[in-house]
Amino acid sequence: MTKDAKTSLNRRADIISAAIEVFAETGYYKATTAQVAQRVQISQPYVFRFFATKEQLLLSALEVSWMRIIKSFRQVIESASSERLEAELIEIYEEISESHRNEMLLQMQAQVIQENPIQEAMRFGFRGVHRMVLEAFRQAGDSNPKESTMLFLARGMLCNLAEAIRLPELKER
Repeated sequence: MTKDAKTSLNRRADIISAAIEVFAETGYYKATTAQVAQRVQISQPYVFRFFATKEQLLLSALEVSWMRIIKSFRQVIESASSERLEAELIEIYEEISESHRNEMLLQMQAQVIQENPIQEAMRFGFRGVHRMVLEAFRQAGDSNPKESTMLFLARGMLCNLAEAIRLPELKER
């Protein structure tokens, strides 16, 4: 890979990271690409060099956030014992929620954005996580993998809500 290609990839990643922060802080509809550019200390037209629209930037930000969860869950599933699977999935999700809080807030906002490409990105992410967790519970010999998956995902959503509104007692087990 050439130096220019590496620089371009790094700049794209910087723009996505800034967009995650700006969208999480101000909301997708209020956020502007100018704010994202300012956060990265580049010009707004340079943002459009990588992303033709603000929506494309949001879609890329959502992809990054979903891939982080999927990659982390995959690592847990590959290494956790059947007895520790659920506990380790919960632990890794809590770590992600704490270390990448803005990504979690971004996903929560995206759940109610009605534009079809954004809804499809959210469906894609949730489907991927749902399928992965369901299959992991099946492989672990869970007596009711569908119920365990639903409860796991529901707890995750409750944890997101608790983080978003800063009400930690909702997360107590």
